[in-house]
Amino acid sequence: SPCMPEHGIGDDLGKHQSKLALESRAYPVFTYDPDKGDLPEECFNLDGNPAMEDDWPSYTLTYVDENGSAGSLELPLTFADFAVTEARFRKHFKKAPRDTWNDDMVPVADFLKLDADDREGKYPFVWAVDAKNRLSRVIVSEPVIKACEDRRHFWVMLKALAGIGKDVDIQAIKDETRVDVVQKLTAGLLEMVGGGGSVPMVMPSMPAPAAAASEAPAEAAKATAVAPSGSGNGAPSGNGYMAPYLNSNECTGCGECVLVNPKIFGWNDKKQAVIRDASGGPYKDIVKAAEKCAARAIAPGIPADTSGKEIEKLIKRAAKYNS
Repeated sequence: SPCMPEHGIGDDLGKHQSKLALESRAYPVFTYDPDKGDLPEECFNLDGNPAMEDDWPSYTLTYVDENGSAGSLELPLTFADFAVTEARFRKHFKKAPRDTWNDDMVPVADFLKLDADDREGKYPFVWAVDAKNRLSRVIVSEPVIKACEDRRHFWVMLKALAGIGKDVDIQAIKDETRVDVVQKLTAGLLEMVGGGGSVPMVMPSMPAPAAAASEAPAEAAKATAVAPSGSGNGAPSGNGYMAPYLNSNECTGCGECVLVNPKIFGWNDKKQAVIRDASGGPYKDIVKAAEKCAARAIAPGIPADTSGKEIEKLIKRAAKYNS
């Protein structure tokens, strides 16, 4: 929790700054429950941190350009982006006049990816807006860059302890295998037809291709491949699978779902949330997004693979949002 006078922020910004500190990896949260198992990855839980697979979550910076038109940038939220909002770090930042902007200025997130030799002659900066909501570049000092590296290293360590990134995406493997089988089957049928042979009427025990009879076999295979990972309409399939669904028309634009996992959720051109890729992260992220959605616009559905860790609990949590 910040101290408003010491940190140099407004008296009404305590909650905002606490949230910003969490999301910028300045102070990530975790729980450790020794009763969960014997291994660290069983006991550590990082739920509550956004975009857990990434070094930094992203945020949208809105501004007004020289013509008075509204614009926006999707940017990584680094520790430097947090620090620039507090007066206690003021001496570590210096605004760069627009006429000094040049190619040697590099956004902090990109600067952090450079080797020491490649950083020579480069100036890290963060994007900001001035009093007129115009874009500005703020040069970042070396101590803040070191703090960013420290926060990133600590976050990587936490993810390693919690086993983030080690989970095998079983559903993705199943989908990939099914596509391969369908494509090989199609190729074999076409070869038999081309060679004058008869086509056997025995079909493999897999879902029928979701394509019209007039479509080419390759297109039918493609339709089958994408069906499990689409945004869906909430209708359950015969094996219990129900695709997740997001009613964008009810979205309030709060962005909580995108913060949970920007690989699963994204924005449409109306700045309403959509499901970008349902297989872009674990099922628990979809459930968490549904729980955070104030508009109740997200139905997590039921995953095709129910053998994951604590999956039954997640399905029960999702039930009230699927109804």
